[in-house]
Amino acid sequence: MPTLNDILILLPEFYLVAAACLLLLLDAFMKPAQRPLLHWLSIAVVLVAIYLVIAGQPTEARSAFGGMFLRDGVAETLKVFALATTALVFVYARPYLIDRKLLGGEFYTLMLFAVIGIMLLVSAGNLVTIYLGLELLSLSSYALVALNRDAKLPPEAAIKYFVLGALASGMLLYGMSMVYGASGMGGTPTLDLAQLHNVMSYTTAPTLLLFGLIFMIVGIGFKLGAAPFHMWIPDVYQGAPTPVTTFIASGSKLAAFGMAWRLLDGGMGDLSQHWQLMLAVLAVLSLAIGNLVAIVQTNLKRMLAYSTISHMGYLLLGLAAAGPEGYAAAMFYAICYALMGVAAFGVMLAMSRAGFECEEIADLKGLNQKSPWMAFLMLLAMFSLAGVPPLFGFWAKVLVLEAAIHADMLWLAIVGVVFAIIGLYYYLHVVKVMYFDKPAEGSQLQAQADKPLRVVLSINALSLLALGLYWGPLLGWCRRAFGL
Repeated sequence: MPTLNDILILLPEFYLVAAACLLLLLDAFMKPAQRPLLHWLSIAVVLVAIYLVIAGQPTEARSAFGGMFLRDGVAETLKVFALATTALVFVYARPYLIDRKLLGGEFYTLMLFAVIGIMLLVSAGNLVTIYLGLELLSLSSYALVALNRDAKLPPEAAIKYFVLGALASGMLLYGMSMVYGASGMGGTPTLDLAQLHNVMSYTTAPTLLLFGLIFMIVGIGFKLGAAPFHMWIPDVYQGAPTPVTTFIASGSKLAAFGMAWRLLDGGMGDLSQHWQLMLAVLAVLSLAIGNLVAIVQTNLKRMLAYSTISHMGYLLLGLAAAGPEGYAAAMFYAICYALMGVAAFGVMLAMSRAGFECEEIADLKGLNQKSPWMAFLMLLAMFSLAGVPPLFGFWAKVLVLEAAIHADMLWLAIVGVVFAIIGLYYYLHVVKVMYFDKPAEGSQLQAQADKPLRVVLSINALSLLALGLYWGPLLGWCRRAFGL
């Protein structure tokens, strides 16, 4: 029976569940002319959720439902930014959804249920809670990808995502079952991450435990989009409606980092000497495949998909350090990537309209002549993604490379620097197309007139410069979350 303490600890999650159900009911009874009201209500719901998370942040870690749900600094930080990126997606998505007649309650409610999944995932203290949060996020994402069912690519992308996602979830669950079994050999079987932390010291089946770890890392690699488990990312990014791609590229990565940290440090911390090398290999593969394949892309969404793979390689550099400094750097990187990704896709959404998706790199030819401000915002996003100083992305890369060096993995940091230089090419190519190419004949480049989108997108992109100049407070927040 849940106690009052349990309910108070999960108040933001309970609130979002109630709000999502209410929005679903309102959508069913609203007249078509009243549907746009759902947009503003959804943004208000997310902003209130951010307030509840910040206002209810405990001074020390607290648990609910017998340790199945944890509320600590890491969870609170990830929740705030996951909710913030969701609010940004809502603002950027409105003109796109209206132009394609997709503005309805299902988009907003599915997004809210996906965010609830993220919040459960990053607060999980138990293998069951991790799987519950992961599936809630995944199932909502599958439906969101297929939202525009009348178009050709979204249903195909959703099927690919669903099949590969189900395979990865099965592998993760198989790994969890092995770890659970190994914990019962020499002790009492447990699903609690805190109790699993020391399982290596007493289990009589270390081989079974290591096999379970390998399968769990496969699941983590898939959710991060790290190579060689990246095969779903390009097709899903290109096929999904752009607002959904924006969410998958930002909020989902925060959730994947939270899941990786909970499982590896919280549950498998005793095995760090084994999973450090596994993560290092995934990082190198992600950096190589992501950066090299991105160079030859002509579709902007596919280019950003391979860019995501390379960025997950940098995030894995921090995780592979297997210490508070590395974890803080990796979380800082995840937050930084979420803000950069939302800004880049936000410019694409601002330039899209009915019949014109603005998703080919060639579509941006002469953007500086047509819309200088939008070209400047995209330039900030591209330079930040490339890691050009003094933008936000530069400091994120520096911190994960520093963490890798401090963890005696200099070779990994050198690989990271080499591929950062290679990655400059495809980001600079986008800037070159915007500023030095002439607009194509009959070019449809024209920014959306939606004022909230333009204002919020400008703040989002300019924050990449502001945070690049003044990144200390955010890093301090991340470091405090890990007790530094």
